[in-house]
Amino acid sequence: MGNSKAYPVFRTTDRPTAYAQAMRLCALLAMQDDEVYLTADLLTVADVRRMAAVLPGTRIGVKVRTDPSGESVWADLNLTTATASELRPHLPLDIGEFYPVKSADHRFLTALGQGTASIQWSGSWPEDPDADQHGSAKYDGVQVVFHGDQAQADRWTEHHTVFVHVNNWGDLPRARKLAAHIGGEVLGEAQLGF
Repeated sequence: MGNSKAYPVFRTTDRPTAYAQAMRLCALLAMQDDEVYLTADLLTVADVRRMAAVLPGTRIGVKVRTDPSGESVWADLNLTTATASELRPHLPLDIGEFYPVKSADHRFLTALGQGTASIQWSGSWPEDPDADQHGSAKYDGVQVVFHGDQAQADRWTEHHTVFVHVNNWGDLPRARKLAAHIGGEVLGEAQLGF
């Protein structure tokens, strides 16, 4: 059990470049899941409208109040049909949804605002007999975090960071090889991944 280890391998202030580098890494996966996981902090009604247009039907649970017993009460907002007056009191909104690979990730990129966001592709790195490295469908993958430098996006930054995910013990040699493939390098310690 546990989470993957995520190594930052590329950083830029250019969103399309970060996405392109992540796609180059995804092309190396021996096997890729059928879905990607998309997350975004939607800071404005305009952000919500753009995201609803590219990801129709996305729903989000929003904490609207705490009842007298101390329990949270949640409302289910449909981003496509909610009015601006329904949305404003709940901003910023966070979405986290699985979507079919290649059906939403590029459209998602074009709809991003200034909040933190990420795209996660899960799969399995190829076997590397020379280095005695094995792929792990449970832990392997690629992630790009927009406006962040942490795999568990927790603070806003100017730049966007691409991560490679490996087994839960970490696999620095594999991370270095993957980084070199895109002309990058491991940019820091392993982080808690997905």
